[in-house]
Amino acid sequence: MILSQALAATRQRSQSVLRFISSARLTIERTTDNQRFETRPPKEKLTFGTTFSDHMLMVEWNKENQWGPPRIVPYEDLRLSPAASALHYGLACFEGMKAYKTIPDESLRLFRPDLNMKRLSGSMERLHMPGFDFDRKELTECIKELVRLDEKWIPSGEGYSLYLRPTVIATHPFLGLSAPEKLLLYVITSPVGPYYKSGFAPVRLTADTPYVRAWPGGTGNCKVAGNYAPTMKPQALANKAGYSQVVWLFGDDDAITEVGAMNIFFFLVDKETQRKELVTPPLTSLILPGVTRQSILELARSWGEFDVSERFPTMPEIREAAEEGRLIESFGAGTAAVVSPISCIQYKGEDIDIPATGDLTKRVWDEITSIQYGKMEGPEGWSVKI
Repeated sequence: MILSQALAATRQRSQSVLRFISSARLTIERTTDNQRFETRPPKEKLTFGTTFSDHMLMVEWNKENQWGPPRIVPYEDLRLSPAASALHYGLACFEGMKAYKTIPDESLRLFRPDLNMKRLSGSMERLHMPGFDFDRKELTECIKELVRLDEKWIPSGEGYSLYLRPTVIATHPFLGLSAPEKLLLYVITSPVGPYYKSGFAPVRLTADTPYVRAWPGGTGNCKVAGNYAPTMKPQALANKAGYSQVVWLFGDDDAITEVGAMNIFFFLVDKETQRKELVTPPLTSLILPGVTRQSILELARSWGEFDVSERFPTMPEIREAAEEGRLIESFGAGTAAVVSPISCIQYKGEDIDIPATGDLTKRVWDEITSIQYGKMEGPEGWSVKI
């Protein structure tokens, strides 16, 4: 009886390990080809998303066995059925995160990876992908091992990093519209240089577009592939008109939601209270829960120097604040740039000029990058050693 209970407990533990991603089952196949590394561009000539490191992480899920053993293998093309549901119905989601070499001792760090894992799980759940309840810490450990293996690909120096792209796609070869029975989670990495090659470059934006990025009950709060393709045409039209990005609006009052693929912040003097206020839209189905966004809010609240609000600003409010001299500065926020100062927003055919680059933008940049590169100690859990 006791033996039977012990066997049942062992079987249950085994099944639990099989169900979830487990770093203990990770295998590594090292590349034997040095040509990719030897022919990489010098770090000063890196362009975003065009150079890829030697290895990638892969974890497969299927209905019968659930999560398989994680594998690190040489970077390679994927083999997919032309009927894979990711290709037909957009069953794909991803993350964007970075690994850094610290300035003091070149130790390896990740920045708040727990938030990326939480968001990836949420995106999978929204797409009704099975396996969304993977063990986030275990996947992070697998990613750490991938970074360790390709450490030589991480350029040294502030502004340089290894961009990490965790991705989940449905590989189920089925043309019916249903939850997939097969998934592939993979992580590729790419060395990147400073977003700003020579100081901040404030951007000019337009809010004059007939298109919307997200809507209530949609997927605007998830990092799913289908959110991005429809923004390419509005982006191209904005560029043609002389603007860098689109400010996405929603509703009859022209509420501001995001800018391009970034969260947006405004620093202004409130008309009623006459107090300085940092404003960003709240987390609803319209807004992506950005890691940089959350970090900025937590830092600003810890300073206690001005009001910090999560509410929807409107374009008429921003226009009025600018006309009355109450609009201090504005910036976008995201993993790639950290912060992107905004110098102008076109609205109803007129350009609203905004002072740039503001002191708060610079301060946010300095504090977050100092934490990322180990020049200052951040809150617990922000800079994660590899």
